[in-house]
Amino acid sequence: MKKLFVLAGLFVALFAANTASAQGGGDPQQMRQRMIERVKPQLVEKAKITDAEADKVLDIYMASQPQRREVRMDQSMSDEDKAKKMAAIEEEATKKYKAIPLSDEKLKAVTGFFEDMRKNMQNRRNGW
Repeated sequence: MKKLFVLAGLFVALFAANTASAQGGGDPQQMRQRMIERVKPQLVEKAKITDAEADKVLDIYMASQPQRREVRMDQSMSDEDKAKKMAAIEEEATKKYKAIPLSDEKLKAVTGFFEDMRKNMQNRRNGW
């Protein structure tokens, strides 16, 4: 009987750990690395930037993600306030992109790339 309880407990623990990792749980550094591995080649190709520039761009983008998420999740803010706050975050990121330095053409390509990426993610969430 004890063995049955131990096996049942082990099964539940393994199932819970598997479910948590499938839902995005896990090491943030590993998640960041996976995103870089997926996004960087596309960014280099579509924005026509170097690997070094892409690394810097992704560092800036990833650093601003928690701020963006916080704004999106804040239920106390109106949509207008959220839009203003997001615009301020974008403006700050743009300043940092220019400091890499990126030309206006490359900057436009980078911002377009991330805009397309956001639209694609929204479409996937909405079942398009």
